Amino acid sequence: VFHFAGFSINTLTLFGLALAVGLLVDDAIVVVENVERLIHENPGMSARDATIRSMGEIQVALVAIALVLSAVFLPMSFFGGTTGVIYRQFSLTIISAMALSVLVALILSPALTSTLLRPQNAESGLQDSALMRRFPRFGQRVAAGQAWFNRTLHDGTTRYVNNIGIMVAGKWRFLGIYLLVVVLLVALFLRLPSSFLPSEDQGTLSIQARLPSGATTERSLETAKAIERYFLNQEKDTVDGLFTVTGGGSQAVAGQNTVQGFVKLKDWSQRPGKDLSADAVAQRATAAFKGLRDAQVFVLVPPVVRGLGSATGFNMQFLNRGGMDRQAFLAARDQLLKEASDDRRLQGVRSNDLPDIATLKVDADPQRMTAFGANPSDVNATLATAWGGRYVNDFVDKGRVKRVYVQGDAPFRSSPEALGQWYVRTASGAMTPFSAFSRLGWSVAPSSLSRFNGVPSFEIQGQSAPGISTGEAMTEIEAIASKFPGTGVAWSGASYEERLSTGRAPLLYAISLLVVFLCLAALYESWSIPLAVVLVIPLGLIGAVLAVTLRGLQNDVYLQIGLLTTMGLAAKNAILMNEFAEQAERKGARVIDAALAAARIRLRPILMTSFSFIFGVLPLALASGAGANSRIAIGTSVIGGMISATTLAIFYIPLFFVLVRRGVRDGIRTLHRRLGRTQGEAPA
Repeated sequence: VFHFAGFSINTLTLFGLALAVGLLVDDAIVVVENVERLIHENPGMSARDATIRSMGEIQVALVAIALVLSAVFLPMSFFGGTTGVIYRQFSLTIISAMALSVLVALILSPALTSTLLRPQNAESGLQDSALMRRFPRFGQRVAAGQAWFNRTLHDGTTRYVNNIGIMVAGKWRFLGIYLLVVVLLVALFLRLPSSFLPSEDQGTLSIQARLPSGATTERSLETAKAIERYFLNQEKDTVDGLFTVTGGGSQAVAGQNTVQGFVKLKDWSQRPGKDLSADAVAQRATAAFKGLRDAQVFVLVPPVVRGLGSATGFNMQFLNRGGMDRQAFLAARDQLLKEASDDRRLQGVRSNDLPDIATLKVDADPQRMTAFGANPSDVNATLATAWGGRYVNDFVDKGRVKRVYVQGDAPFRSSPEALGQWYVRTASGAMTPFSAFSRLGWSVAPSSLSRFNGVPSFEIQGQSAPGISTGEAMTEIEAIASKFPGTGVAWSGASYEERLSTGRAPLLYAISLLVVFLCLAALYESWSIPLAVVLVIPLGLIGAVLAVTLRGLQNDVYLQIGLLTTMGLAAKNAILMNEFAEQAERKGARVIDAALAAARIRLRPILMTSFSFIFGVLPLALASGAGANSRIAIGTSVIGGMISATTLAIFYIPLFFVLVRRGVRDGIRTLHRRLGRTQGEAPA
């Protein structure tokens, strides 16, 4: 599937594969456990007969589980933008794995159970095998351990079923608890700080330094040397190497008063602990460089997604929507930067352009130019060629084509007075000096003019303070910018994607729930069973949100993926139990008896699948090193969701089944009674 979809083996597809392994194991557990249960409950039944009977009981549930998990992730693949690219790789991985999983569970797993499982030994209660017969003492120990485990599980299952009966009898009280859980879920979710992607330690740092306008290259070089001395001496335990470029920077911030640098950190195995991480090194370096007298130095962590900005943090476009003149707009920008620098929730706030610089201004008098017969185009061409340089021709040197540029020699363009030594050829062929028709003066001009969507703008970049999310920092800088009338705010880069993904998340959850409900309704040809399944989903989400909150994580793209995974897994547990309850009800059992019987039968496979998935995802939540933050985010959310879906949902699944089925039954009876009265007939 990766090959035909054009995917590569990357972080996102590996996340999908890691979760898919747990889902594949879940389906196999459901099949094997049910066959083993039938063999245990029916002494003498062959593995083949038990497999045939088992598949008649669970094949609908297996198809339903595959449909639900695929339906949860399917809407993700249709989102656009950068967020859609992230969603698409993950969702198609899960969907393709689930399609293969249901085929394995319906075809391969039954073949394996009918071949490998054996009838139980009447004395030991274990699967009869050659290993047990060859090592009887080992078989006795295994039998004793299994007997203890089965007794403990049986006693726990009995108490569990009794508690369900108590919950059904006092349903209003437990429904109130359920509503409190839903309210708590909404409150915790709204309080989560938002971000786009977690910051990752990629083993590199970038440096941006800016000196005052007009600073010479020599001063910039001294600043670069000071930066190098700090990293090579103060951070020698973390830095592997670095280089700096005097005059380097992006197109808008490159000049003789700028310095750009790149730092390569040592391998993650040599930097244990948070104090040696890239973020910690950047924080210490930024604080140390505040002592430099005439330079602003920012040490930045590169963004996770290259191309969405030059560093982590936010990218804001400060727009001139009111038609202010440049001086007023500059004053508003400077005041914005001042207030942002005083805000404790923000740090490293800067304008991504150079300050206005001193510019030599040549005023040419049109009347004098006409009197001397000089053409304005000739004047401009002479000045541009002499002081700026011009491409005029090519020549071949040793088989290579090289370009020829014409420019005045350095002594004749190194001072303003040198302009008087240059002449312009007039229409009559005479040579007229520049001093005859022009005056020199100095003025201040911007080094660059930027627009965003056709509106004059300044790009403002910055980071959030430690413990503050990028979403909170964006809200804070937006609140500061709103104080200036005639201005506006727009987002670009990763900040734009963050706002876009945060706004789409509720829509994504709603669409996924709707698709799950419709798929189950089509499969069961009923509205009641899908409703009983959907009602359980918040009990899984509360665990995911609570786990993320306790670990201090943020509401980013990986949390959204984790919540969707939790939705599918919580629905899976409900399907396993409701399928057996619905089968018992079709055989004539009362609703409450069917629910209790299903709870007793399906508790064990639900616990097995839940714990196997939790332990399978545990390495993600405990990850360290490169890319650890994204693994921690998705692992923590999924584990928290599965814990709550297991500990809470197993009690509420039978309760919701009973309430929904009773409600449907009472509604049908009421409808029949009303129809009978209307038609003058006794109700059926």
